Amino acid sequence: MANFPQHSLIMVGILFAILVVSSIIVWRKKKFDLSKDHTELVQRTQSWWWMIGLILGAFFLGQKATTIFFAFISFLALKEFYSITPIRAVDRRLIFWAYLSIPFQYYFAYIQWYGMFIILIPVYMFLLLPFRAVLIGETNGFIKANSTIQWSLMLCVFGFSHIAYLANLDRVHPEAGFTGLLLYLIFITQFNDVSQYVSGKLFGKRKIIPKVSPNKTWGGFLGGLVITTILAALLAPYLTILTWQKGLFAGILIATSGFIGDVVLSSVKRDLGIKDSGSLIPGHGGLLDRVDSLMYSIPLFFHYFYYITKEFA
Repeated sequence: MANFPQHSLIMVGILFAILVVSSIIVWRKKKFDLSKDHTELVQRTQSWWWMIGLILGAFFLGQKATTIFFAFISFLALKEFYSITPIRAVDRRLIFWAYLSIPFQYYFAYIQWYGMFIILIPVYMFLLLPFRAVLIGETNGFIKANSTIQWSLMLCVFGFSHIAYLANLDRVHPEAGFTGLLLYLIFITQFNDVSQYVSGKLFGKRKIIPKVSPNKTWGGFLGGLVITTILAALLAPYLTILTWQKGLFAGILIATSGFIGDVVLSSVKRDLGIKDSGSLIPGHGGLLDRVDSLMYSIPLFFHYFYYITKEFA
């Protein structure tokens, strides 16, 4: 299992242990607590099994398969974004070019061409899409259409594709490999979501942004921030080439950016008047509902990690 060195393999074992314990707890609730409907809880747990299974399967197949896997996730996220956002009929010709940028963006990530990777979407696609819209000849709704398509590209493709660049970056812990770095980022981000939720239930009183996300509280955010930061510091030297001190800052960065990604996508859904972005993932809603925090934590962590580890280049 070359793509799962010792430290990564142990981390995978921990993940499966968490899933097993969670499944047992959910089974007991369903069997003995008959006063409540646990359907959504059961679906959420089952979905976590196959989501983690798919991710680990891609890691097992190597860096190329991992890059293709995340490119497909970007495609599904972009497709879901367009399915919930009102667009003009003529914009479908613009959307074609938006989809076409995905293989190029992820190819540049795979071959580690940093220059093209970092400017393809925010520069070249930013210039190309409005010009293509001009050629269509429809000026009504021009600004809204272009801003929607370009922003969706930044979120679903540009920001998310940084994880593919990390997957192919040759700055890894010898006992964890590229899988250790990716497991660190994904696990810490998702754990932050859970810890903020639990902290909010236990200590949450003062709401942060009630009009956007009524369930977000200062107690939940700060509690999750502390727990996530400690965990990130502990795992950093084990799964990455970061020291625990640098992992401490990484935890603060991931927890904060993950929270921002969550509330930004909540604002989008509030604006559209929907609860979930879709129904792709049973118990979780749509794909955007599951990766919203990653859309912010991935690029910000990448740039922190990329520049803080320059001596390993």
